[in-house]
Amino acid sequence: MTTDTTRLRLARRAHAQAIATLSRDRIEQGLGWSWTARRVARSLADPDTNVLVALDATDAVSGFGIMKFGDDEAHLLLLAVQAAQGRRGIGSAMMTWLEAVAVAAGVRRILLEARDSNAPARAFYRRLGYRELEMLPGYYQGREDSVRLVKDLWEWAATGLSRRAGDLRE
Repeated sequence: MTTDTTRLRLARRAHAQAIATLSRDRIEQGLGWSWTARRVARSLADPDTNVLVALDATDAVSGFGIMKFGDDEAHLLLLAVQAAQGRRGIGSAMMTWLEAVAVAAGVRRILLEARDSNAPARAFYRRLGYRELEMLPGYYQGREDSVRLVKDLWEWAATGLSRRAGDLRE
């Protein structure tokens, strides 16, 4: 996907450090850093995982998503957008891309977790059609609760719903 200022593409090994830093700064704050460049590189090498980046006009990483695919389910491991790039539709466009790949792969549903305390993230996923499935006490290093969310992709695809991945200004 390409727009005037942002492009979505599969990440390369050269993006691993920028992805890791963005994870540390936007997702893992207060928890300790587990998604290091080395761990991101392992995901890049995993044939069952897609690592997507949103690149700005200078090819800097403005966002990323990491999704692991199974036979019937996919698990969104991480999704983040640079704070300065927020509320421009980049996160929605990345989710649209990842969901379209999952549908094409025959995945029935996507699961993900969000911090219980992260109301904006939970609202973002609900706007995209995810529903809260269960509370996971102490999910984050035993220190913070999580909410697991799910989206039934076959139901979503069958209804003919689609978001325009190319419009980052939603």
